[in-house]
Amino acid sequence: MEPAQRFSRKRQAIYDALMASHAHPSAEDLYHTLKPHYPDLSLGTVYRNLKSMVAGGDVVCVANVEGKDRFDAHVEPHAHLVCRNCGAVLDLPMTQVISEECARIAEERGLSIDPRSLRLFGLCISCKDRGFPDPIWQ
Repeated sequence: MEPAQRFSRKRQAIYDALMASHAHPSAEDLYHTLKPHYPDLSLGTVYRNLKSMVAGGDVVCVANVEGKDRFDAHVEPHAHLVCRNCGAVLDLPMTQVISEECARIAEERGLSIDPRSLRLFGLCISCKDRGFPDPIWQ
């Protein structure tokens, strides 16, 4: 169990920036967003706070894209699409059918599946519209 965290303006700012973003930012993205408002903010502070928030269940790490973990503060069950071309991470609804199928598979195989970490890989609409081929279908 994670010990209770003291209130910190920087910690709150990191969480608020993550809540406001639908881009599933990396620690570096959050750092660059917040640095102008918190000149003494360090990248290490962002990493430590994200690690603590993940451990506390307030934030989830949804994907690692090009070597960078991407985060989401929206922890209700939903899936993510990771674009193989541009690296975008998009929210997808967790339908009742998908949720039930995950539960069935978990029970059948004696597993525990976290519905917040369901990831699908493919092309986002923008890359698909621009004609990028998805290598899996070639």
